[in-house]
Amino acid sequence: MDQSSDQQRIEAIASHIKSIIDLLGEDTGREGLQRTPERAAKALWYLTSGYRKDVDEVVGQALFEHEGSQVVTVGDIEFYSLCEHHVLPFFGTITIGYVPDGKIVGLSKIARIVDVYARRLQVQERFTAQIADEVRRLTGAKGVIAVCRGEHLCMKMRGVEKQHSSTTTIHYNGVFDDAMLRTEFLASLK
Repeated sequence: MDQSSDQQRIEAIASHIKSIIDLLGEDTGREGLQRTPERAAKALWYLTSGYRKDVDEVVGQALFEHEGSQVVTVGDIEFYSLCEHHVLPFFGTITIGYVPDGKIVGLSKIARIVDVYARRLQVQERFTAQIADEVRRLTGAKGVIAVCRGEHLCMKMRGVEKQHSSTTTIHYNGVFDDAMLRTEFLASLK
């Protein structure tokens, strides 16, 4: 997508946001709201930028030959996403562990993979699985495990309004199907 097309989409989103604010009963002509539709559209465009990124391009040449390492763990990677049910933020951390099979990926690239999938309308369960499955696909790892802990504003700001709630999701594949290896990995996180 070229920049002019991006700008046209942002302008269209801003127009819809203006209509929504009007429908809520606010005056989009008042000083504090005059530029809000444009700012909100740009923010939403950024927060969903993962749709416009390709994981293979993000990782690029950052795959390296490596023999050894039982488990490589990259932990506490922060993420910010939007719940696909209410378009409200959820955020937290994700920890990824993988058992290499001759290749490793640059550590910062794992964080970039997380951003590609976090910057989409998401549910935490699918997000966790997508990260684990992508790391395995890219590296050919013997197995990958991802542990994600998130806080959802759709549970804190509306609905049940439970301020201290959090959600943990775990997805694993390959050698992590072995309960003992999984247990060992999860114990190492404490």
